[in-house]
Amino acid sequence: MKNIDKSTLYFIGGSVLIFLIVQILVSVGILSTFWYTILRIGAVMAIVSLGLNLIYGFNGQFSLGQWGFYALGAYSAGDVTYRWTQLQSSGGLTILLLGVIMAGIAILLIRRLVNKLRGLDALSAFGLYLIGVILLAYLAVVVGGALENPVNSILKALPPEVSKQIVFVVAVLLGGLFAAEISFLFGLPVLTLGSDYFGIATLGFTVIVKVLLDNSDTMLGFAEMKGARGMIGIPKMTTWFWVFFFLVLVVIVTRNILHSSYGRAIVSVREDEIAAKAMGIDVANFKTITFVIGSFFAGLAGGLYAHINGFLHPDTFNFIKSFDPMIIVVFGGLGSVTGTVAASFAWALVLEGFLRLVLPEGFETWRFVVYPLLLLIMMLLKPNGLFGNYEMPFLRQVLPPLRKKTQSNENATDEEVLA
Repeated sequence: MKNIDKSTLYFIGGSVLIFLIVQILVSVGILSTFWYTILRIGAVMAIVSLGLNLIYGFNGQFSLGQWGFYALGAYSAGDVTYRWTQLQSSGGLTILLLGVIMAGIAILLIRRLVNKLRGLDALSAFGLYLIGVILLAYLAVVVGGALENPVNSILKALPPEVSKQIVFVVAVLLGGLFAAEISFLFGLPVLTLGSDYFGIATLGFTVIVKVLLDNSDTMLGFAEMKGARGMIGIPKMTTWFWVFFFLVLVVIVTRNILHSSYGRAIVSVREDEIAAKAMGIDVANFKTITFVIGSFFAGLAGGLYAHINGFLHPDTFNFIKSFDPMIIVVFGGLGSVTGTVAASFAWALVLEGFLRLVLPEGFETWRFVVYPLLLLIMMLLKPNGLFGNYEMPFLRQVLPPLRKKTQSNENATDEEVLA
């Protein structure tokens, strides 16, 4: 215990305490189903927004594509669990699992090849990646279909609730990985654009995803998704435990990334790209890494969201809703993990909770007027956001102490001691 920092102990203790309080309130019936759902949605929004804060707040890339990757994670994870619970088939699980693995192998192999080729432009590299991923993804579909029956037998040998939980957790993780791989391919050509143009391109991506979801039953062949009618029959498996567990995990991963040498390189790109290049930092590489990690968080959150209400509709993922994570990040404070988490729960509690109950019947949609007014007042009074650059002690980066002068070097200069 001596090696564990006090701030870490406080964070762990506080997290366990918050989890237990909410769980007890739900178990004894004090917290209604409505507010229980609001809290879970708030945690999901925190995961999405943390990914965007990593991309925009810490890396400086203005992205409006977070909602598109959120949708990809939701539908892919929802389809896996739907097939298992409704059709008693692990086909969705095996195909998506092998598809993600095969696509990852293709990306790694082609990345090695591209690194050896000098002077290859971004579009040509994108073409190579796309061909390789499509070929191995097709192989994954063939092999995954052949493995469906053996995997069915293994899962059905387990207790039903255990197999259901395994399929759910794997589906959520695969939803995040699927979104991450799509973001890598999409980011290859568009990350070369300037920040404003990058934002427009990512907004276009969100619109494309929404149109594909509208036609998922006809254009993509997923009849169970029912296109513009909405997908039903998804098991409601996102409990407070799972959503809180993944939120804490994302916060810890984000904190460790930012405190590493990768994190310092990510922030340096935001501060000054030219200076970062002059210091030998591969700007394009760190933009890609940040974009992929942020998109993984979005896909992960989408998988959790799909299993809260058990229903998905393409209108939930339209481009207007894509501004919600951006609003949360700005409201909480750009570059503040603490502010993003707090603003996410405030967004859910105020917009989806209190304003729905406070406003007169028939005027519920006025919450979309009240909420922007609150945001406008906030920006006028505190433009740095709710928390500004503040972080809770656990999330602050602690610099190593300076070495004290000893008897042997007390006559040395400060530069020699610090060297």
